[in-house]
Amino acid sequence: MSYIVDLIERLLVTRETLGNFEFQILSVLLQQPQNAYGVIIRQQIKERTNRDVSVGALYTALDRLERKGFVSSWWGEPTAERGGRRKRYYKIEAAGVEAINRSRDTLANFATPALVGAQP
Repeated sequence: MSYIVDLIERLLVTRETLGNFEFQILSVLLQQPQNAYGVIIRQQIKERTNRDVSVGALYTALDRLERKGFVSSWWGEPTAERGGRRKRYYKIEAAGVEAINRSRDTLANFATPALVGAQP
């Protein structure tokens, strides 16, 4: 019985806890509520973090966020400029907004005035 409780708690923590990269993706989607797709998300993360994100890492994280219910996606229409390929668009869901707020609140709890500006 204890094993089942531990497993359920781990699953809940996994669902509710955001990693740094997931937080960045959701933040971009929160500020880019319409027409957000992979290229735009990658550009925004690069601009804000000066970090190049691989396409594979981005789509793996977006799939994970969608399974958690934090984002949803849909396919756009094929376009000639993309050689007939479609774009996959993403939007943040209410659960994703809640996850960002939880993560931000958790981080704020660790940023006490004594720590701000402290030398390592």
